[in-house]
Amino acid sequence: MDVLLLPFRWVYRGLVWFANSPRTLIASYLLMIVVAGVIYSQVEHKSAADSVWWAVVTASTVGYGDISPTTGAGRALAALLISTMVLLVIPLITAHFASQLIVDDDAFEHAEQEELKADVRRMRALLEELATRHGIVLPAEPAPSPAPPQAAGRRGRGRRFG
Repeated sequence: MDVLLLPFRWVYRGLVWFANSPRTLIASYLLMIVVAGVIYSQVEHKSAADSVWWAVVTASTVGYGDISPTTGAGRALAALLISTMVLLVIPLITAHFASQLIVDDDAFEHAEQEELKADVRRMRALLEELATRHGIVLPAEPAPSPAPPQAAGRRGRGRRFG
């Protein structure tokens, strides 16, 4: 069963890679326009400029109708270009930019984290001072656990107090 799912995992990983990089998204869009334009010019015997214009208009689903394929291969190329753009590239571009607009208001900023650490250190010092005054033995301080690795560019999450 895992062997059957392997191609889908590769496709998924490729999509995630594309979706997380605006450069690859824009580059893939431009590459698709150029490749479709070159193929269209060969199949339909049109100039390079007209073919790139056709690819842009077709990929954007505007479809002015000033240039349209007349051969079966040209129509298949148009269907593939439209489907790929509408079902894959444009949603990935939209999702990427939408995810950049979503801000986690509950995420602690670095300065807030440092302030909380300092507060905990002060409370620990006060607690130790009080324990010493009253003759109470505090348990040993636990060894710090290693922080889990975080994805690049991601901040720790938590709730703000106050």
